[in-house]
Amino acid sequence: MELTWHGHSTWHVVVEDTELLIDPFFDNPKTDVDPADLDPDYLLLTHGHADHIGDAAEFPDATVVATPELTGYVQENFGHEHTLPAGGMNIGGTAECGDAWVTMVRADHSNGIENDPDYSAGMPTGFVIGDKKPTQESDPDCTTFYHAGDTGLMSEMVDVIAPYLEPDAAALPAGDHFTMGPAGAGIAADWVGADVVFPMHYDSFGPIEIETREFVNEVKAAGAAAEPVVLEGDETYTLD
Repeated sequence: MELTWHGHSTWHVVVEDTELLIDPFFDNPKTDVDPADLDPDYLLLTHGHADHIGDAAEFPDATVVATPELTGYVQENFGHEHTLPAGGMNIGGTAECGDAWVTMVRADHSNGIENDPDYSAGMPTGFVIGDKKPTQESDPDCTTFYHAGDTGLMSEMVDVIAPYLEPDAAALPAGDHFTMGPAGAGIAADWVGADVVFPMHYDSFGPIEIETREFVNEVKAAGAAAEPVVLEGDETYTLD
């Protein structure tokens, strides 16, 4: 599995022959990528804020993976024709997306579409992406990546995501103010039980600017077994 961070919460994930793009927002200082150069098979949207769907319209041929409310919004406003069956999925569900299995999980956040509090996109979410379908039986050969979306600390990380979905790697928001900050992300790194953790959702604008060494220090202070890895923008990490 190849994980490429394009700044903010935007990740390009490759599972065998399937490409998934999460929360496309390329108007951030960490990326030099032109969205036109990407051609994902699936477009995963955690919630409807402008800094997570800002470039969704650039990928009209991708199959949208989101809640029914958000799926309907991008269909109507951005012209997406391809969606999951039944017009989307919801928290707790798993969908087969090409060579990947995508499980939608909870995130604790707000969710006004395009930052408008009068229009809700349903519950905000995160995603756990694996190369095998999750079951109650632990599979050491399964490779799994957890994208936490925009969230604060929540008990589901330790009660559900860690024991049931067993992420090998996790991308955790660390910019504070709108999500958990480095301290919360450090605790989350311990709770989710991943081998490697990445900070995301930071430095894109003033209120979420941080020193990434704080994230590294807080992961270690929490006693997490995970290795904290701070990627450069557009850098790829190969998850074996």
